[in-house]
Amino acid sequence: MYVHVFGVGLVTAINGYDFARKGALLLAGTILSGAPAFAQTAPVATTTPAPVRNPVTGAVNSVTPVTAPVSAGTIKTLRVEGSQRIEAETVLSYTKLRIGIPYTAETLDQALKDLQASDLFADYSIAGVETGNIVLRVRENPIINRVIIEGNKALKTDKITKEIKLAPRQIFTRTAVRQDISRIIELYRRQGRFAAVIDPKMVNLDQNRVDVVFEVSEGPKSKVRQINILGNEVFSDDQIRGQMATKQSRLFRLLSSATSYDQDRLSYDQQKLRQFYLTQGYADFRVTSAVAELTPDKKDFIITYVVEEGKRYKFGDVTVDSQIRDFDNKKLAATLPLKKGDWYNAKLVEDSVDNLSQTAGLFGYAFTEVNPEFQKDAETLTMGINFNIAEAKRTYVERIEINGNTQTQDKVVRREIRLAEGDAFNSFQVKRSQDRINSLGYFADKMEIKQLPGSAPDRVILETNLEEKSTGELQLSAGYSSLERFIIQANITQRNFRGKGQELRAGVNYSSYSKSIELGFTEPYLFDKNIALGGDIFRRDYNSFNYVGNDRQTNYSQVSTGFQLRTGVPLTEFWSLSGRYGLSYDEVSLDSQYLNADGSCNLLVAGRYLCEAIGNRWTSSVGYSVSRDTLNSRLRPTAGSRFSFSQDFAGLGGDVKYLRTRLEGSKYVNLGSGFIGSLIGEGGYIHPLEKSRGPGIDAIRITDRFYLGEPQFRGFDIRGVGPRILRAAYSDGTPAQILATDRNSIQDDALGGRAYYLARAEIEIPLGSGARELGLRPSVYAQMGSLFGIKRPLPTATFETAVDPATGKEYVKSNFTPAVNSLGAPLYTYTTTSSSGAPVTANTTCSTGSPDAAGTSCIGTTANPRAQAEQTPFVESFLGNSARPRLSIGVGVNWNSPFGPLRIDLARALLKQKGDDPKLITFNVGTQF
Repeated sequence: MYVHVFGVGLVTAINGYDFARKGALLLAGTILSGAPAFAQTAPVATTTPAPVRNPVTGAVNSVTPVTAPVSAGTIKTLRVEGSQRIEAETVLSYTKLRIGIPYTAETLDQALKDLQASDLFADYSIAGVETGNIVLRVRENPIINRVIIEGNKALKTDKITKEIKLAPRQIFTRTAVRQDISRIIELYRRQGRFAAVIDPKMVNLDQNRVDVVFEVSEGPKSKVRQINILGNEVFSDDQIRGQMATKQSRLFRLLSSATSYDQDRLSYDQQKLRQFYLTQGYADFRVTSAVAELTPDKKDFIITYVVEEGKRYKFGDVTVDSQIRDFDNKKLAATLPLKKGDWYNAKLVEDSVDNLSQTAGLFGYAFTEVNPEFQKDAETLTMGINFNIAEAKRTYVERIEINGNTQTQDKVVRREIRLAEGDAFNSFQVKRSQDRINSLGYFADKMEIKQLPGSAPDRVILETNLEEKSTGELQLSAGYSSLERFIIQANITQRNFRGKGQELRAGVNYSSYSKSIELGFTEPYLFDKNIALGGDIFRRDYNSFNYVGNDRQTNYSQVSTGFQLRTGVPLTEFWSLSGRYGLSYDEVSLDSQYLNADGSCNLLVAGRYLCEAIGNRWTSSVGYSVSRDTLNSRLRPTAGSRFSFSQDFAGLGGDVKYLRTRLEGSKYVNLGSGFIGSLIGEGGYIHPLEKSRGPGIDAIRITDRFYLGEPQFRGFDIRGVGPRILRAAYSDGTPAQILATDRNSIQDDALGGRAYYLARAEIEIPLGSGARELGLRPSVYAQMGSLFGIKRPLPTATFETAVDPATGKEYVKSNFTPAVNSLGAPLYTYTTTSSSGAPVTANTTCSTGSPDAAGTSCIGTTANPRAQAEQTPFVESFLGNSARPRLSIGVGVNWNSPFGPLRIDLARALLKQKGDDPKLITFNVGTQF
């Protein structure tokens, strides 16, 4: 086996080299870009054929010396020796040597050069010069056995092999190696690695085969160390740098990809600079030069821009000249966003062109040309603009083409398109159709309906090119949230079942807060009519709880089993009406710690308000919703609004009667530069349709009320806003008693409310492409809301007060009630003796005498007094039943993490009412948000 090393000078062959992936010797002469410098052909002598270097070994191929000067000879015979794969005639065809023609040293030397230029031979020489019996001796280039890439980490091997030309079973040539090195270097330059070096090696194998090895030294990413701006006077360097996509490498930009040097980004930045100046009125601005210099260590670039700002212009006369007779030029000009006397802004000119094109599209002109004509006056520094609308014909939809839907049926897409074949073209309806298709969530985002010329000038073809994405979702996740603690979820959803747009879903959720199983199905177009029909069946186990300090205690459980039927129809393009009927059976019970021995509610422990909630009941309700929806996407809206008014009437049979009314609204605005603003509001009220069940008892049961807090109202704990009972206990019933004042020692029971309102203003902050790919969406927000409207409950218990004669201080006495055992049997007291013989008082179920040794019967006839159970005094405060607003501000981030959706919020309550429970940090993993 031989390993050959290529260099600028003479190279020798090394015998017996063991490859074994230790790497062959380098192809020396690699220049800065990574391309190797190969040996060149030596100058040609005038009297003897020039020595030609072997393109594989680098050794000099010597030609049989010819005595100088060489007399002209004639080729008597001509043959080829050493060729294996290449026919002799093919070898000769690369030269001009032929039998019978004269030859000189120059013609022989040219023949060697021609063989070298073919890149087919590793060695070549000429014999028989003296006799005229010319022999071309050649050794063919080897066949490539394999191509190996080593040392690459930033670029995957398969990405490199797609770009290079060398491949197994091809003929090895030095030219191909040089070209492939250039290609690899270019790949690394695109990644910003300008210090990358490619070291090519070749390993000789038997049967004239070789392995080609590219050893890669990637080097660090070349950063932009400094951006210099020269010639700017109006705007500072920082203001100009802020407009660029390229950023200077700084510590706080450690994770940013914008600090890497990119030649394409350099051109883009020049366009950005021009756009910036043109929006500020500088119509003559230009970048005279942009130079990127690589530092000597090849690690960083220094970029220098030289600019000429020019003078600032204002808008002159703004006119519209329409060749379409349907339009009034003056009225069109009045609707444009640019006005005479305002500073010139190229963005407003572009917007005006778009507005005029859309206006023409509304009237059915699909291919209207709007050309702005500029009249620049350098003396008055004004820019007059005339928008010329070319004559066009009203267009009609010739056909609608739907491509790329392999699973989704055509009718699912076509029913979302607001135009039919033969209709007059309308750009608004095209945009609306586009939004509706995107809102389905079946296809790749940002699908656009293209408008193509039809078979005649007044015909247009609407082409919908779709790229389907997965519509089935299988979620198996475990997580932890500050609301539900540990969570286990298993959900399966198919939003495009059988390609008909139907939705089928099933889910199981388990946490310490709730457990549920649900099945649902929705048919959006029943019998191909625009009528939606769906249904759900469910079983939900919900545990309500209160807090005593940081200890969360379950107070009551609600188990709901039932079903719901849903239907909906559109009223107009944006208005829709939906109806529903639901039937459920609710079982409400208290935790065992709140029950007496006989199973009845312990009023003093649970509280009157909880004891009133227990019981089983049927709820039969019918409801409707009227909504208006102009959102551009139901999944991630960036523009449009949504309004919904709904009412549910419970009392169509069953045990519960009320009327629940809710109002919801949202508005999304694209603020520019990737910022999305939103205003979201909602409110509701429950009106009872039955009388109160007693004094201090609200007609709306605690399980049917509204609740407010985490996660809807960030900055407050779960159910942390609204009416509640805070129970603070005294240490005992003696004059030395101490009342608990620490919130962590007070029992907190949220009661819910009949009415609520909640509003949120939020701005979503754009991030770089890397963060977007990770699914990060940060936002800042402010929220305001309240929960209120229930009847004040009666106190659970009253305690007498007394005055300590020693201090004159008033204190609260304990209450005493007849005691019972765990089975509910009454307890009595009797006197017995301890092990030391001292008399002690004990409890017994014997009304007379005392229990025998076995405790199964009573001995004696002396009547025993009833035992008394002491209830330590406490104070109950009814708080939070106020419509006054609560206010919080905060920052949060959504992240589509590998473990499921994650939401983290840092929110602070600025306005709150006494009794509210604020919370600074909340997070949820594995739940939808």
